[in-house]
Formats: sequence, C-alpha cells, structure tokens
Amino acid sequence: MPVINLLDPGSSLDTLESYVSIIVQWIRFAAESLSILIITVGIIVTLYVIVRSYHLSSQKAYNQVRFTFSRYLVMALEFELAADIIGTAISPTWDQLGKLAVIATIRTFLNYFLQLEMKAEKKETEEMAANSTRAGEV
Repeated sequence: MPVINLLDPGSSLDTLESYVSIIVQWIRFAAESLSILIITVGIIVTLYVIVRSYHLSSQKAYNQVRFTFSRYLVMALEFELAADIIGTAISPTWDQLGKLAVIATIRTFLNYFLQLEMKAEKKETEEMAANSTRAGEV
C-alpha cells in the first residue's frame, strides 16, 4: 500500500480519491445488503403473522399482515435510497445525478404512499378493535 504524501498535490490526491471511492462502494454495498436483509426479515415476520392471525376475521388479519410487511418495506426503501445517494457522492456525472433524481423521486413516492396506507390501516384496525369492544359491552 503506497504512502500518501499530502504535500504532493499530484498523484497522492488521486490515490486518496481512489481509497475514498473504495470505502464509499463498501458502504453502499452494506446499505444495499441491509435493505435486502430487512426485506427478508420482513417476509419471515409477515409469514409468521399470517400463520398466527389465521383465526382472526379476514379484514383484520389482512390489515395486520399488510401493516407488518409495509413497515419493513418502508425501512428497506430508506436504506436503498441512502445507498443510491452514497453511490453518487464521489465525482458524480450528470447521468448519475439524473438517474439518482428519478430513483429518489420514485422511492420517495413509494415510501410516502406506503406510510399513508400504514396510517390508514392502523386507524382502521384501531376502529375495528374499538367497535368489537363496544359490541362486546352491549
């Protein structure tokens, strides 16, 4: 491994940039791997919720399953977006920036609408629980 001489502005800066680029690629790889891991855990947990909630009413079980899986998808989307941002952090080209803008927009919209659905399903689940409690009191 060559020693970087910070007083020599020529090759040492290129060497330093290549090291930073390698580190950034590893960080991007880690973020993308975490995203895949989060989705995998989400699938496993969601399958568990499906099996566990088999006895519940169909609408309540459906909402619970979707709510569970949506939380994992939202988190995975956050990591994917971070990986894309990190990937363009070192000397981005206009092409990379354009692709990042499109990807970030799509993922942000997906994330936003997933969160809206999660809020609506949570509210619906809470209302169903409150209604079933009131029906039990009567």
